[in-house]
Amino acid sequence: MSLRKRAALTYRGLILTFFALVAAHTGLDLGYPWWWNFLPLALALALVFVANRWGGAPDAPGVVREPVEVAPPVTGRWTALNSPADRTPSHGTHAYGQTFAIDIVAEPEPGARPAFRLLWPLARRNSAFPAFGAPLHAVADGTVVRATDRQRDHLSRTSLPALLYLMFLEATVRDLSGARRIIGNHVVLDLGDGTYALYAHLRRGSLTVREGDRVRAGQLLARCGNSGNSTEPHLHFQLMDGPDPDTARGVPFRWRGLGVPRNNEVFEVPSAKTTVV
Repeated sequence: MSLRKRAALTYRGLILTFFALVAAHTGLDLGYPWWWNFLPLALALALVFVANRWGGAPDAPGVVREPVEVAPPVTGRWTALNSPADRTPSHGTHAYGQTFAIDIVAEPEPGARPAFRLLWPLARRNSAFPAFGAPLHAVADGTVVRATDRQRDHLSRTSLPALLYLMFLEATVRDLSGARRIIGNHVVLDLGDGTYALYAHLRRGSLTVREGDRVRAGQLLARCGNSGNSTEPHLHFQLMDGPDPDTARGVPFRWRGLGVPRNNEVFEVPSAKTTVV
């Protein structure tokens, strides 16, 4: 087991210990001051600080490589969110190899995607979003090294109460459960030369490939969904230097013919014939 993997597991263990001690102290006389319960939390935060400073896991940027050019993973009209063209780390953390990750949502025409609402409706069905079920394609020739699609697609979190619930409760539980619960249904491709492509939040039961399969650029891999730590149906895409998001570091990318779309930039990818093997 690598040092970065051990650090990630230790971090989660310390956070779980903190919650367990707080819960125990509410009903039991443990014989020590209540503030001692925060020692595991302090150690967890210190671990993150040291990892960031010295290059370990779980939240370290590592050495930035030159951008790798690959084909876009989608076709049609989409909008970019949380783009590395605007800031890095694009999602506010280097964890899970997402330093240069990007989120994209399908908008075949202006207004086709439901807007965020302050209070109501609290959530929407996935069918209301044009990204749900959209085909996702291999960005290059590669080998499938991870593929799972058993997690459910949950309702959207496109209201303020639902978003707060996701950020402060559900996201914490998912983070403690490991990368798989954060990225949801996903597929990882080994593109060679130490580069791996991750497609996250896939639709349940939509995978068309299995681990070990060799795929060609443009081949259909799965369909866009709303599993894992997700607010609405969308694709979370990133390149990494390893197959395990728990220990991998982000690799910058460029989409051929597009570059890296900026936040809220609308872009369109012409349809191409899907590769079938």
